[in-house]
Amino acid sequence: MRTIGLIGGMSFESSAVYYRQINEMVRDRLGGLSSAEVLMYSVNFEEIVTLQKAGRWDDAAAHLGGVAHRLQVAGAECVLICTNTMHLIAPEVASRISVPLIHIIDETAAALKAAGRVKPLLLATRYTMEHGFYAERMAQNGISIMVPGPEDRTVTHDIIFNELCAGIIKAESRSKLHDIIDRAKAEGADSVILGCTEICLILDPNALVLPGFDTTTIHAEAAVDFALADESARSRAA
Repeated sequence: MRTIGLIGGMSFESSAVYYRQINEMVRDRLGGLSSAEVLMYSVNFEEIVTLQKAGRWDDAAAHLGGVAHRLQVAGAECVLICTNTMHLIAPEVASRISVPLIHIIDETAAALKAAGRVKPLLLATRYTMEHGFYAERMAQNGISIMVPGPEDRTVTHDIIFNELCAGIIKAESRSKLHDIIDRAKAEGADSVILGCTEICLILDPNALVLPGFDTTTIHAEAAVDFALADESARSRAA
């Protein structure tokens, strides 16, 4: 089994989901009391948010790049940035390591393509919805994303940062997100990307009016696929 390296803490609410899902998937695949070999470096999210708000993405890249390097030195054989927003600086982080960086957008695009979905609504932080990096990476994979209108982007961003990242789940906020999805469906969306790793805390991707794609689960599964690739090859050989 290969060792998975996780850059977590952004927020720790979703990092806990990553850890649980990765270990559950490994146990399901290998049986018994099997669990994943994982290294996690959990950053201080307040420091990262300060850099985001100030637009200091170069400083954020240097920080997370250093974390990725530490994980590799400690024995990680792949690295995941456990948040969608910070994939804005994924190329810079990847440049600091020689092991694979498993990219959340590429993995999500592959899942969409496999399901025949080409026009998803992206629900995410303002940075992810507005900075263009997500749309550009999806376009490279043949996916044309939709984003909510300005008011709905503000609502979504505020729910993420003011509630979900603080472990607060409100029924009224769930209703607001469902309303946003309803409007997107009327405008032609064929699916929904839960494009913030906390959104799975409030929305069930299987209980939406459109097919839902939870980036947290997709990313975690890609990590497990990588970690267990050698075991899968040995099983086929046997």
